[in-house]
Amino acid sequence: MTKTRNPWVVSDLPTGTVTFLFTDIEGSTKLLHELGTNRYSEALAEHRRRLREAFARYGGVEVDTQGDAFFYAFPTAPGALAAAAEGREALASGPIRVRIGLHTGTAHPSEEGYVGQDVHRAARIASAAHGGQVVVSAATAALVAGDELRDLGEHRLKDLSAPERIYQLGEGDFPPLRSLYRTNLPVPSTPFLGRERELEEVTDLLAREDMRLVTLTGPGGTGKTRLALQAAAAQAERFREGVWWVPLASLRDPQLVLEQAAQMLESKNGLAEHIGDKRLLLLFDNFEHVAEAAPNLAGLLVACPNLELLVTSRERLRLAGEREYPVPPLAEKEAVALFIERAMSVQPDEHVHAICDRVDHLPLAVELAAARTTALSPRQILERLEQRLPLLTGGPRDAPERQQTLRATIEWSYELLSDDEQNVFARLALFTGGCTLEAAEQVCDAHLDTLQSLVEKSLVRYTNERYWMLGTIREFAGQQLAYGDEYASTAAAHADYFAALAERAESRFGASDEASWIKLLAREHDNFRVALAYSDGAPHQLRLVSALWRFWEQQGHYGEGRRWLDAALARREGAPAMSVAGALLGAAVLARAQGDFEEAGRRATESIAIARGAGLRLVEARAVGTLGNIALAQRDFRRGAELLAKTEALFRELGDEKRLAVTMNNRAYLALELGEFEVAFTLADECRGLSRKMGDRASVLSAGLNLSLAAHSLGRHETAKEALQEALELARDLGHAAFLADALIVAAARIASGDPDTAAALVAVADRARRELMLELDPVELGVRAAVENELRGTYRIDLPGDASEDDLLLSLEAATVRALDALAALASRT
Repeated sequence: MTKTRNPWVVSDLPTGTVTFLFTDIEGSTKLLHELGTNRYSEALAEHRRRLREAFARYGGVEVDTQGDAFFYAFPTAPGALAAAAEGREALASGPIRVRIGLHTGTAHPSEEGYVGQDVHRAARIASAAHGGQVVVSAATAALVAGDELRDLGEHRLKDLSAPERIYQLGEGDFPPLRSLYRTNLPVPSTPFLGRERELEEVTDLLAREDMRLVTLTGPGGTGKTRLALQAAAAQAERFREGVWWVPLASLRDPQLVLEQAAQMLESKNGLAEHIGDKRLLLLFDNFEHVAEAAPNLAGLLVACPNLELLVTSRERLRLAGEREYPVPPLAEKEAVALFIERAMSVQPDEHVHAICDRVDHLPLAVELAAARTTALSPRQILERLEQRLPLLTGGPRDAPERQQTLRATIEWSYELLSDDEQNVFARLALFTGGCTLEAAEQVCDAHLDTLQSLVEKSLVRYTNERYWMLGTIREFAGQQLAYGDEYASTAAAHADYFAALAERAESRFGASDEASWIKLLAREHDNFRVALAYSDGAPHQLRLVSALWRFWEQQGHYGEGRRWLDAALARREGAPAMSVAGALLGAAVLARAQGDFEEAGRRATESIAIARGAGLRLVEARAVGTLGNIALAQRDFRRGAELLAKTEALFRELGDEKRLAVTMNNRAYLALELGEFEVAFTLADECRGLSRKMGDRASVLSAGLNLSLAAHSLGRHETAKEALQEALELARDLGHAAFLADALIVAAARIASGDPDTAAALVAVADRARRELMLELDPVELGVRAAVENELRGTYRIDLPGDASEDDLLLSLEAATVRALDALAALASRT
């Protein structure tokens, strides 16, 4: 139970043997309609006051209150029973009637109140009672005077526990307890935890008159059976002739499914005849390996008009009227709670959260990991989960063999696949982060029908137009791929596919659809990493790095990009000149961005030599331009001007207007450095216009920043503001980390006098980007930043804060961009 602290709640909870008391209002929704909102609120508040007074008199400690329910703990059972009696009497004259349940057991205090089976038992006992009724467990009854209690006999509660003897306080007459009867639902060995949302959704489906067949689907270990049992128990009152569990795991012949159900119901004359028009629920558990029997269930529903079916299966039955409910993994909070409950002696910490993440929040995997706490600490478990399957063993001996290890659970599903499905399943393991249909078809030779079948069998998932696997299942699939003889051919196909994809994307840089290709590359980044790792030393690797370096530059992956480029170039012997020259150019650009000018110059010079020897004039021109930018960054303006002039001549000769415009923008930057603001303004404005016409948004952005700086220096403030706003919006849309950092510094300079706090925050985010990406500020931006810092400190006494945000860097940059645009708009409205 989640704990909600309020002034009534005492922090010192009783320990040792404790009596737990739960209350709940009967018919609260109906009462709300009868009394109206105001009168009900008054009655609810009065009910709380009276119960709190009564419970406090006997040493009760309020653990939690939720809506119209209380959870109290008492140090003694007689005190708890006396408090319940007085609380009931205190409410007798009012409109509210509460059910009260008590159970005595061992307290396990935690940060959230109490945990353990005894707490859940007390809550279930209370839920079985009626308004005005006080019921207690045998454990509590043994500790109080017996003449006050009336024996109600043994009952199975809706937590599916073993039969529990229940006693009632006083002689009042009430309807039969809300407990299970006419059922063979098994008794779980552990309490049901979490899944409140899923349980409510499944029970709502079962409660619908038009919903007679509900199938819970999901991979092995996701908790389908436990959820189905709990939902069936929760709906037991609707089925006068009972709720019956039909286990199918041991069956191999689909023809025996209905016969198995008949045995569970002790039918002597055929299942349909036995059921007839009786109102009952059948729970068919583990239907996936006898799926051919599905039509028999359809016939049974036709023959028995009041019968309802709940099925667990790793794939849907494909029957008319079936409602599929995919059972998701646990939410993170639920997975951690399950781990703590099963481990008991462990406190929740970052290692426990990481363990639950690593095992995909699958209930079976979480329980198997928790079982290891008898020999390993959570930190040690996490270290050994680099490979999940070997550690996740050792389930209870009384569990089915397929549930004693996670591997056996997944293998159970794998063995039900056809040969073609097994092959595609294994090949899909090579993808990290999933794949598109096109990628699966080309790399895995997968057909749509096969992929759909794997999705329906809960081994593969399909969301956002991508096929993917849970990490635990992907690890098993990867082992199948490694054990077979297809790993090398599949990995080669994977590398070839992504090399071609990278080359297609690289050709769209500077085009109007560049942003969509950048998003595609970002989505497939993990797959590119896999392809690069497999291609180590192979031609594919140089193809990949020479096509990907502009993506790495734009997204801020400077360090990683340089490592991949260096690795590929170290094994370039015999590689095509185009790939080598392109990779060298990329290495030069990324090195320059990080201020490694010596390495940048060496790589650019080498790229020029190879490109010139192979007649690759475009690569040569780009490399010469990069040398020019390196010279500018080192404040060697004379050499920078010479190289940029040479670059411009090469691009004019080649007729490449797009890169000619880029070179004009670099010259505009040089003019800014030299204080020639009119020249800078003209060049940047012309470059921005040409780039916009050609759809090169990154160049529009870069030219806009230069134009804004030049316009501000010339006193053309409207142009400066418009160019800066457009640059900020483009940088945000493109997700270009370096340009975003530059634009934030320029924006901070424009708003410092009107909104110094926001200006300081923008510089802090830009500084964080520079640190994390290991970028060097160009001289112009360095001067702008210094001016902003001096103004903030000298005029406003504001020191630049460190950016303490734990958000992803790109998210922090985007949020800062929104703040900058708002600040610019606010300043414009005041002028």
